[in-house]
Amino acid sequence: MGAPDPRLTGTAAATEVKRADKTWWSLQPLAKEFKHRSIDAFLEAKLAEKRLGFSPPAEPRALIRRMSYDLTGLPPSPAEVDAFSAAYSVDSKDATEALVDRLLASPRYGEQWGRHWLDVVRFGESNGFERNFIIDDLWPFRDYVIRSLNEDKPMDRFITEHLAGDVVAAGDPSAEVASAFLVAGPFDDVGNQDVVAKKNIRAATLDDMITATGGAFLGLTINCARCHNHKFDPIPTEDYYRLRAAFEGVTHGRRVVASKEERAAYEAAVSPLEAEKGRLTAEKKVLEDAWNKRARDAWKAKRFPRPKIDPSAIEETFAPVAARKVKFLIGATIKDASSAKGGGLTEFQIWTGGDTPRNVALASAGAVASGAKGTIAEDFPEAYGPQLCIDGKFRENWVVGSPAELVVTLAGEEQIERIVASTAVDGVTDQKQSRVVAPCVYEVFVSRDGNTWQKVASSDDREPWSETHGIAMMRAQTRLPEEHEKILTLAQELASVEKRLSAVPKLREVWVGKHSTPEPTSVHKGGDPMKPGVAVVPSSLSVLDRVTKPYSLPGDASEGDRRVALAQWIVASDNPLTPRVLANRIWHYHFGTGIVDTPSDFGFMGSRPTHPELLDYLAQRLMAGGWKLKPLHREILLSRAYQQSASTNPDALRLDKEARQLWRFPPRRLRAEEVRDTLLTVAGQLQTEPMGGAGFRLYKHTANNVSTYFPLDQHGPETYRRAVYHQNVRASVVDVLSDFDLPDNAFAAPKRANTTSPLQALTLWNHRFTLDMAAAFAKRLSGPAPVASAYALAYQRAPSAKEAEAGNRFIAAHGLPAFCRAMLNSNELLYTD
Repeated sequence: MGAPDPRLTGTAAATEVKRADKTWWSLQPLAKEFKHRSIDAFLEAKLAEKRLGFSPPAEPRALIRRMSYDLTGLPPSPAEVDAFSAAYSVDSKDATEALVDRLLASPRYGEQWGRHWLDVVRFGESNGFERNFIIDDLWPFRDYVIRSLNEDKPMDRFITEHLAGDVVAAGDPSAEVASAFLVAGPFDDVGNQDVVAKKNIRAATLDDMITATGGAFLGLTINCARCHNHKFDPIPTEDYYRLRAAFEGVTHGRRVVASKEERAAYEAAVSPLEAEKGRLTAEKKVLEDAWNKRARDAWKAKRFPRPKIDPSAIEETFAPVAARKVKFLIGATIKDASSAKGGGLTEFQIWTGGDTPRNVALASAGAVASGAKGTIAEDFPEAYGPQLCIDGKFRENWVVGSPAELVVTLAGEEQIERIVASTAVDGVTDQKQSRVVAPCVYEVFVSRDGNTWQKVASSDDREPWSETHGIAMMRAQTRLPEEHEKILTLAQELASVEKRLSAVPKLREVWVGKHSTPEPTSVHKGGDPMKPGVAVVPSSLSVLDRVTKPYSLPGDASEGDRRVALAQWIVASDNPLTPRVLANRIWHYHFGTGIVDTPSDFGFMGSRPTHPELLDYLAQRLMAGGWKLKPLHREILLSRAYQQSASTNPDALRLDKEARQLWRFPPRRLRAEEVRDTLLTVAGQLQTEPMGGAGFRLYKHTANNVSTYFPLDQHGPETYRRAVYHQNVRASVVDVLSDFDLPDNAFAAPKRANTTSPLQALTLWNHRFTLDMAAAFAKRLSGPAPVASAYALAYQRAPSAKEAEAGNRFIAAHGLPAFCRAMLNSNELLYTD
C-alpha cells in the first residue's frame, strides 16, 4: 500500500510502489485516439528518441523464408523463392502482398498458428500427475483450433466457444468440441476417497481451469488470489471464487458430441433393437428367477460339513500322496461367483508330512510355477506372474489369468499332504484392505507325470461364501431340461440382437468434459476447502469494474449460463484486457518477443509494454477488423519493421542488443516442430495430407496403473506428418522435439524457452531420424550437380564456387549421405533472419 518507513517519517524519501492498483496500465480503457496511423510510425518515433532507424529492407530470399516459416512453419520451395524473387524485382510491394495473401490462405497457416495457441491453452493428451494416462479422444479440439484459424473465425466467437461451445454451439460438433479447452489441462484422477483429499483435488482441478482462463484470455494471474488477496495486483480473493463459480459444474471426462441429425439416426437404428432386447431379457429373467429360486431353496436346505474359506489363507489337508506336480484350479472369487477374473494369490505352499514338514513349493527349493496372468505390465514383464506365488514373500501377487489355474512343478517327487493358498499381503489379511481378491471355488489336483491327474481336495463341501455363491453352486442340481433349453434359446436370440446392436456405429464420444448442477461457491479461507467463508455468486471480476460493464447471476443460475456470461464479459467491447492480450500474442510470434514480453501476465509482476500506444492501436485494429486475426497479420507483415533486414548495427546493438525497439528484424532459431518438419521437407518425406485426425506417437507407451513413456529410437514413415499432429503427452521426452525446447504441457507455455545445448547437436547428428532423413535427402540428389541441388532444397539458394568445390570434395571422400547429414545440421538450415 506504499506505507512509509517509520524511520523516514518527515523526510522527502519516496516510497517504492510494491503492488498495482486499479490505475495499473493494463486495466485502463483502450486508447481511441492515436498520434500515429501506422505500425511503422509508432516504431520510428521510439527509434528516433534513441537516434536510431530501421535497417534496410531484407533480401527477397530472406523475406520469403521469414514469412513462410512465420505463417506456415515450413520452408519455401526453391521454385517459390525463384518466383517471388523475380516478382519482387518487378514490383516489391505487389509481390510481397501476394506472398502474404497466399501464405495466409494456406492450410499450413492453421497448423502453425494452431500450435502456438495450443501452447497458450496448455493442451496435452494425457492427464498428468502420477497415473498420466493417455487421452485418445482429445485431438478433435486440436483440429478445431487449426480449422478455426484457417477459417479466420472471429476471436470473440473463438473464445466464447472455448468457454461455452457446448451451450452456444449445441448440436454443432465442429464447434461444440471447443469447450474441451476447460478439460485440456492436467488433473488428478487417483480417486482418493478421503474427504479432505477429495476436496483438495477438486479445488486443484478447478484451479487449473481458472489459471488457464485468466492467463490465456485476460493476461492475469488470477490463481494467485486463491488463498488471499493477490499480493501484487488489485485482485481480491473474492474475484478468484467468482471465476470459480462459473466452472463449478465442469468435470473431466468424455461424452457424446453429435448433431441432432446424427442422434436421431442413431436412435432410429437402436430403438427397435433395444425394444427387442428388453423383451427377450424380461422373458429370460422370468425363467432365470424361477431357476434361481429353486437353487436358493436347495442351498438353504443343504448342510455343508465345512465352514466358509478363510480368505486370507485357504488350507486343505488330504491323505499323503506322491506328487511331482500340483494344480490349483480356480472357479470363482469372493467378488464374482461366476468367474475367477480378478482373483490372485501372494503365496502357494505345498507341505510334506512327518515330524519335520517342508514347504516344497518354494522356488529356492527348485520348484517352478506356471499359469496365465490376467494383467501385463510392459515396463515390468515379471509383474503379476505365477512365480510370485513361490518366492516365499507375502508381498507381490499372481493375478489369475485364463485358464484360471496354477501349476507348481516340484524339484522331485515328494510325499505331500497339505496346501495353503494365501492372499495376505505383508500381514494384511482383511480383504477390505488387501489388494488381492481371494478365490473361494477351487479344486486341487496332483500328478506324478503331468498326464494323469488326481483330485485330492476342493471347495465342494465348504459353505459357499455368500447367497450368490450358494445359488451358483446349486444351479446345476436344480436345472429343468425344458426350461434350460428355453433359456439357451433366449440367450442365443439375445446374442443375435447384441451383435446387431454392436454393428450400429456408436455416436462419437470426445474428451470435452461433463456438466452437472453446480455446487454453491464460497471463499475458502486460506485456500483451504475445509474452511468455507463468505458465499459468492457467478459474477464479473471487480478488478475491471471501473472500465467494463459488470454482470452478476443468481446463485441458482444454470451451469451453462454461468460460462456463457463469463465468456461474454471476457470478449465485451469495453474489456481492454482481451484484445490487448491477443494483439500482443500476435506480435510476440511475429517478432519473437511481445510488446509485453510476459504474454500471459499483464500485471505488476509482468513486464511493462515497450510501445503501449502501439499495443492499444493493434488491439483497436483487431476489434475493428471483426476480431479476425488475418487482417492484423497482414498489416504487421506488410510493415517496414517486419520487412527490414536482420543485419546487425554495432551502434544500435550497444543501445538495444535484443532489438526490442525493432531497429532490425530479430533473427531466430526454428522452433522444435519447425526443426522436425524442415528435416522431413528437405528430405522429401513430409506428408501434409490428410490433415487432422488422431495423432502419431514418437514414444512407446506402457500402462500399469501408471503410465511410462519411452522415446522411440526409430521414427517410421507413419510418423512423417507435421509435428503439430504428434500426440503430446505430459511428462514425456521425445527426441528431437524435446531437445529443441518443446515445452512440457503440464503448464501453459505462452513463451517458449530457447536454449542451446550439446544434446541438441548430438541428437541432430546421431539420431536415427536424422540419418534416415539424410539418406532420403541423398536420394533426391540424383542429378549431375548434387551440391547445387542440395543447396537449393535446404537453403533455397545456389552455392558459391567455394561452397560447391568443398561440397564436391566432401562427397568424394565421405559419400552423399554424409554430406546431406552435415547439411541437416547446419545453422543456415536451423535459423531464419
